[in-house]
Amino acid sequence: MPAQVREAASRIRPFLRETPFEIAAGLTRERAAATSGGVVRWKLECFGVTGSFKIRGALNKLLALRDAEGARALGEGVITASTGNHGRATAHALSLLGGRGVVFLPRTVADSKRRALEDQYGGVVELRLVGDDAVESEYAAKAEAARSGRPFVSPYNDRDIIAGQGTAGFEMDASLAGEPLDAVLVPVGGGGLIVGIAGWLKHARPGIRVVGCQPRASAVMAASVRAGRLLESGRDVPFEPTLADAVAGGVEDGAMTFDLCAELVDEWVLLDEDEIAAGMRRVLRDRFAMVEGSAALPVAALAQLDRGTASVGLVLSGAGISREGLRVLAGR
Repeated sequence: MPAQVREAASRIRPFLRETPFEIAAGLTRERAAATSGGVVRWKLECFGVTGSFKIRGALNKLLALRDAEGARALGEGVITASTGNHGRATAHALSLLGGRGVVFLPRTVADSKRRALEDQYGGVVELRLVGDDAVESEYAAKAEAARSGRPFVSPYNDRDIIAGQGTAGFEMDASLAGEPLDAVLVPVGGGGLIVGIAGWLKHARPGIRVVGCQPRASAVMAASVRAGRLLESGRDVPFEPTLADAVAGGVEDGAMTFDLCAELVDEWVLLDEDEIAAGMRRVLRDRFAMVEGSAALPVAALAQLDRGTASVGLVLSGAGISREGLRVLAGR
């Protein structure tokens, strides 16, 4: 995986600027008061061109597809599935590369994310609403890709996608030079982001702890790793409404990210809705930035991290805030 991440970083560099990895002053003061040398940095993927980390994987996948099959593969259209952020990222990448596509979304998709796709990329992608869980829309998208003979671009279950997401970890490591990083806290849905980041950082910094953060209302991956098998959302694991809508829902059967999460993630932290809301408010207060509930998971989880862990990185994954998230920030 490290070689694939390095290749992805080189491939996407002409199209994307790096997102900041900066010291979170307030959180650092609190950590330094409890731990000698304590410092907290956050990787602001919420400031990316499409408002989330997802552009990394989508662009890497489409560029790899174009390299392998030519521009015609993109022009004839790709199929993907998303809770919103990956769909927007794929649409943006297609607009850069002259392609077209179809995005399958669950009916529960946040209105803000659906509208962004319609308003900004209506001429590039067609939207189809299928199912109430992300995994249902994924299965429908895969079936349509198989029927039509068009490429399926998975939101997480693909090595090119994982390598692209891993470039966030590549940038974090490079920006630190020789400075320490003892732990990184990452939101987890399907697992592509955390295993990509872990795949690079555990190579570059073998002693680092990788912590997966999920909403208690929908923690399929954490529960699956504990059980030793992939569980079903809504049947084996609760699937309740959550502010962290971008990571909610199931994981497709046979996903490679399950085994990689079991291998690479050292610790899991589950967050209640009031903790997620507090994390969102903290980012707004300290950074004057509005982030979606999923991005606030690492901020909320920081309080549960071992006090002896001094240097910590938090991955703030996206800015696609929902109506409910806006109400939370407005104090309603």
